[in-house]
Amino acid sequence: MVNAIKGVFISCDIPMGQLIVNMNNSMPSSQRFIIHVLDSTHLFVLPHVEKMIRSAIAEFRNQNSYEKPT
Repeated sequence: MVNAIKGVFISCDIPMGQLIVNMNNSMPSSQRFIIHVLDSTHLFVLPHVEKMIRSAIAEFRNQNSYEKPT
């Protein structure tokens, strides 16, 4: 019998993949969202966390972007 799980496929670079895995690992076990790590650049996650991941990545990019001193 086949067990199917609905999810979102994420393709990213290695640092973003590590960020997502660290987010997942920092949550309690009942709230973890990664279904399967395919490799270092591809993840399969639960669909309800897509927005949270996008906002965390946007915040991470904002914190780590260069601004020329004035």
